[in-house]
Amino acid sequence: MKNKIKSVKGTYDLLPSEIYKWQEVENKLRSIFSLYNFLEIRTPIFEKSKLFSRSVGEFTDIVNKEMYSFLDKGKESLTLRPELTASVVRSYIEHNFQQISSIHKIWYYGPLFRQEKPQAGRYRQFYQFGSEIFGSAYPESDVELIDLAYTIYTKLGLKNWTLYINTLGKKENRNKYIEILKESLFPYKDKMCANCKNRFDKNILRLFDCKNSNCKKIMNEYAPLIIDHLSNDEKDYFEEVKSLLDQLNINYEIDPTMVRGLDYYTNMIFEIRSENLGSQDALCGGGRYNNLVEDLGGKFTPAVGFAAGMERLMIAMEKENLFKNESEELDIYIAIMNKNVRNKAMQIVKEIRNNGHSVDMDLQRRSVKAMMREANKKRAKYSIVIGENELQSGEVNIKTMESGKAKTVKIDKINDFLSV
Repeated sequence: MKNKIKSVKGTYDLLPSEIYKWQEVENKLRSIFSLYNFLEIRTPIFEKSKLFSRSVGEFTDIVNKEMYSFLDKGKESLTLRPELTASVVRSYIEHNFQQISSIHKIWYYGPLFRQEKPQAGRYRQFYQFGSEIFGSAYPESDVELIDLAYTIYTKLGLKNWTLYINTLGKKENRNKYIEILKESLFPYKDKMCANCKNRFDKNILRLFDCKNSNCKKIMNEYAPLIIDHLSNDEKDYFEEVKSLLDQLNINYEIDPTMVRGLDYYTNMIFEIRSENLGSQDALCGGGRYNNLVEDLGGKFTPAVGFAAGMERLMIAMEKENLFKNESEELDIYIAIMNKNVRNKAMQIVKEIRNNGHSVDMDLQRRSVKAMMREANKKRAKYSIVIGENELQSGEVNIKTMESGKAKTVKIDKINDFLSV
């Protein structure tokens, strides 16, 4: 085929043969969020570009390299959302959530866009779900959110994953730590990779994320850890979080080098990492961001949240064989014999659907043999052939596809048969 147009690099089609797996996970997510009394929010796919530069951080990789931004007809810079917390916070402020209630528990799900190098589990259009708690400055809200994430992966059946926690301290103390970090690492700056040299002055905490072996060696040997530079209040907060997690029997490990990739995090942070995902192993990540609402123009509002990638989750579940091999079965397939019965047969199909049963029928006027092959292909539980004899007698033979056995049923009793 000449001039065939393919999908854009880094995007993919979610085909009918795979969508049932996503729907299965989405339904479970909705159920779990409901158990925790989180309410859903849906925000626009694009926002004003300054929303993300102010919230995510001017010197993060997302803002510098990965955002899909464009000018609209009014010459305003807009961006396809690269993450959802900023959009949710913008909505929280714009719609005066704080005046409605002192606390809000919100969840979301939808597509995001980042122009980064495509690889397994990482695409340029991808899907995330996540949740936010606004209004509580106390450790129990951190633990409520971690427990929610923990429950999601447990109830989905995943086994090969680990929860990691750390703390970044409050903004003021973190700034002091950053100066200590710069002073400690400055003698080794020239030995770092080009990315780390650039990050040194602009976003030095991201040096902990570098995969370069030489940079990792420098960080391991010479970088002080923020967990060793906490105030007494910050230490107490972290200890209380750990105590609450212990009380809930939530297993965790402390990763003192974890920093997360977004500038708005303060205090408690966490990740859930899967052994099934290789180097891109984070299933879920989040933490506390007490200053973000105020930074974006609202009143001071403590908050904590997490986001999780659907693609990585699906890969992990596939590797643990957590999906059925096939999609949902069809209740019944109707084979229509000829044009003389077509109108009445389609009425029967409509009545069966009106009673809540899934029905399909032949739309190509094929042979009965071909239609039965289609019924098997569609995994129908039952099939019916409707011809002139059936309409005259008012009865049809309902065939059980698995066993091949058939039962004669009056046409006006088909729905009763299917409901048993």
